[in-house]
Amino acid sequence: MQVTVEDVSAVKKKIHVEIPREEVSKELDSAYNNLKKKAKIKGYRPGKVPRPVLERLFKKDVHSDVIQNLVQESFPKALQETDLSVIDTSDIDTPELDPDSDFKYNATVELKPELPEVNFKGLEIKKTEYTVSDGEIDAQVEMLRKHLAEYHTITEDRPAAEGDYITIDYEGYVDGQPYPPTAFTENHAIKIGEKAFTEDFDKALAGMKAGESREFTVTFPEDHNDADLAGREITFTVKLKEIKEEILPPVDDEFAKKFGKFETLSELRAEIESNLRQGYDKRTNQEMQEQIFNKLLENEFEVPDVMVRHELDEIAKDTEHRFAQNGLSMEQLGLTREIMDQQYRPVAEQQARRHLLLNKIIEQESLEATEEELDAEYEKLSEMIGQPLDFIKKFYKENPEKQDGFKIALLEKKAVDLIINHATVETVQPEDKATEEASGDSPETNG
Repeated sequence: MQVTVEDVSAVKKKIHVEIPREEVSKELDSAYNNLKKKAKIKGYRPGKVPRPVLERLFKKDVHSDVIQNLVQESFPKALQETDLSVIDTSDIDTPELDPDSDFKYNATVELKPELPEVNFKGLEIKKTEYTVSDGEIDAQVEMLRKHLAEYHTITEDRPAAEGDYITIDYEGYVDGQPYPPTAFTENHAIKIGEKAFTEDFDKALAGMKAGESREFTVTFPEDHNDADLAGREITFTVKLKEIKEEILPPVDDEFAKKFGKFETLSELRAEIESNLRQGYDKRTNQEMQEQIFNKLLENEFEVPDVMVRHELDEIAKDTEHRFAQNGLSMEQLGLTREIMDQQYRPVAEQQARRHLLLNKIIEQESLEATEEELDAEYEKLSEMIGQPLDFIKKFYKENPEKQDGFKIALLEKKAVDLIINHATVETVQPEDKATEEASGDSPETNG
């Protein structure tokens, strides 16, 4: 067997394999001899069917099986000869089998990039020191009050005003004809002042009393988020059926007790502060990692397509999961896998580079995940998802592939921590506190 390697790129090679005609003949002879023992053909006794008859009847199937056997037997040996770090075989191109010629086929393989030693020590990075303000805690408490709000029907004879919650029936018309996007709708709840339709729509509702009907015309702005309404002049007929006011609970110890695990308001605020603090710690760590990778990945390298495809698969799964949590699907939003692959490919390539870089540091520094460290991570996961520790351990023990992924994630975390520990870290304050408070998702209190 002859094996030659053709360079396609730094991470892709084409392996040419040539198997001598003698070996092909032996494989064919073996295949036909086995077939001869089993074949049942009218007019011939078992085991006595001439080979020409077998060739005429079964040539296509026999050649297919022989090609498969030749490749299965020779390809692992060919890889061993090349001494390449193959991580994926993307294509094996096999020709028709010619019994009188050598059998030649080509295989395209992808390789793990050979990275030079990573000099990660002494990086200069900034660590933003975010602080949790009383205003942020107050905002979270106010959100919790909203969850417990009660809505009481106004019994006094007064008109609706800004801030009231009202129930209306409405229908919209264009040129005197019902307009389908604003078809007749009953018992629609709306808060005056929130501009659910437009500011002018809310102004027209203000001053109405329960039981009153009103007709008014609204011109929607050109940039309205609903294309069917943008720029349209629509005449509405509206009947106001009910006016309600929002009653928020007082913020005291009794309020805190309604969330199950708190006895006092101070305990509730402490929990909110802790959650916000964790969110900021995560943000700080992510920002530091971003600086690290920006510095270490200044010199880009080619990434195997199989790794990029894996990252794209993970992005697609995560996206589908998030949509499903909100009762949506990719199809509903017009997102195909092709569109997502095109949109997120640069992100996937960069993520793959990060994994390769961290893997190099893991190898370079001989990092290992001890049983104690794994157990600690299992405990964290158990607390986070609310499942028993024994269940978590059993799951990973029964799913070795998942366990390998879990170990890799832990090793990558250790590599990042190692980089940070050897970096020159400058602690800085946020440039804009207002921007700090507006950005990111502050974790809500778990009730």
